Formats: sequence, C-alpha cells, structure tokens
Amino acid sequence: MAPAIDFYFDFSSPYGYLAAIKIDDLAARHSRRVNWRPILLGAVFKITGAQPLPTLPLKGKYAIHDILRSARFHGIEYTQPAKFPIATQAPARAFYWLDARDAAGAKRLAHALFRAYFVNNRDISSPEVTADVAVTLGEKRADVLAALADAAVKDKLKNEVDAAITLGVFGSPYFVIDGEPFWGIDRFDQIERWLGRGPF
Repeated sequence: MAPAIDFYFDFSSPYGYLAAIKIDDLAARHSRRVNWRPILLGAVFKITGAQPLPTLPLKGKYAIHDILRSARFHGIEYTQPAKFPIATQAPARAFYWLDARDAAGAKRLAHALFRAYFVNNRDISSPEVTADVAVTLGEKRADVLAALADAAVKDKLKNEVDAAITLGVFGSPYFVIDGEPFWGIDRFDQIERWLGRGPF
C-alpha cells in the first residue's frame, strides 16, 4: 500500500476545515489513507512570527472575504464564527485521546468539532463545549473532561506539535505526501496530480 498522507491542521483554521471536508475523498481516489494530525498554530506562530489573519491590516479583511468565497467555491457550509480565532487545546487533546483507541472515531469527532465551530458558531475552545460535541458521538462527558486535563494527553499534543514544527509544518492545512510538503487547500490541484501521476 502507498504511504499515507499526513494532514496537519488547527481546529481554528477555516482553510483547515475546508481541507478536512475534502482530503479523505481525494486520498481515497488514489488508494491512499490519511493520518490526521491536529496542531496548535499559536505554538507555530511563536517561531515564524506570524499572526492570526484577522489581526493583520488589509490582509485580514481580505482573508475573511476569501474564506467565505472559498467555502462557496468548494460547496461547503460555512458560518464565520463570532469568536475568531480561538485556542484549540481542548479539541486537539480530545482528538488525540480518542485517536489512541479509535482512529475512525477521532476523525468523526474532528468533523463534528469543525462543524460545531464553523457552522454552528460554538466555541470549541471551551472544554465543556468540546465534551458536549463528543457526547453526541457516544462518548461520556466525564471521560472527555478528564482526558482534557490528563497530563499524558497534554504531553501527547505537545509532542505532536513539537514533531510537526521539527518537520517544518508552519500552517494549516499542511500536507506531507511521500516526503513532499504542500501548504494550503489551494494546493489540492497539485496534490491530485502528485497522487495520480507521481512527482513533478
């Protein structure tokens, strides 16, 4: 089997959300699977010096316009959250906690968390909201809240973020395919060609 695609994203990233809707179908067309790897852009920005898009003069206003247009282009439901961006430790920890025993379930949780934030305008930075979303998928609220405070789960997320930074991941979405990095959903055409015809 061909190597998996590594998909790095932050739960606060609109472009990460759009990519999350599409990446598994794209990969499946080429007999690939996808490793989902949530990261924390805040940790990355401390190294790159970048800032959240809405805080940037000129670019911030354009970015919101482009996000809405990109969602329409891809046919994906999207509502700009009232609180944006947000810290995403809670959803990322919940993902890795569930992924340790149920990778498919962790992907379902990721989709549900993205939808809660980018469609239903729910603040998933809150451990309580993240737990509420997980409950809709059959998880126990107390178990989720305990996991979010668990030192081992916190260390797992930290180690994943550190490993991503070491690899050179600096944005969301970010893909590594056969050792080749691709940044952004606007690289999907290149990814499709790479997967279908090989390196170029």
